[in-house]
Amino acid sequence: MTGFKRLIPIGLALLLAMCSLTSLADERFKDNGDGTVTDSQLNLMWLKTDNQGDIGWLDGLRWVKYNVFYLLPENKYDDWRLPTISELKSLYVDNQTVEGVEADCGMTVRIIPQISLSCGWVWSSESSKISATVFTFREGYQFSDLKMHKKAHRVLAVRDIK
Repeated sequence: MTGFKRLIPIGLALLLAMCSLTSLADERFKDNGDGTVTDSQLNLMWLKTDNQGDIGWLDGLRWVKYNVFYLLPENKYDDWRLPTISELKSLYVDNQTVEGVEADCGMTVRIIPQISLSCGWVWSSESSKISATVFTFREGYQFSDLKMHKKAHRVLAVRDIK
């Protein structure tokens, strides 16, 4: 029983640390109640969900440019774009004690709770002729992939707050 008593303070410390991380994320990321989330630290507005299906990079560019405007109730903004890798990284929960959430595709993703992904690989705006950079919310790293690849790839729209 003495070993158990020693674990209680450690468990409480971990619980407090997790609560403070969650409250910091809650202060930084605000759900606007209209399908968007505001990041007050980077002055960005994110769409609350991804495109909800497999998509190649070029189709992803088109989706962000032409579809997001119609998904939101007031159609206020027409300047949505693909995020940079560093912007995507800012949404990743890099805490090994957080298990993550199972996405629709079966992949476990670790992203801030205000945003929902249907799968874990998200295209960025960074590209070359035939490839583009993808960020994985499963493991938290970036990789280059052919723009034509679709399986498990998603787009998440973002815009700068002016």
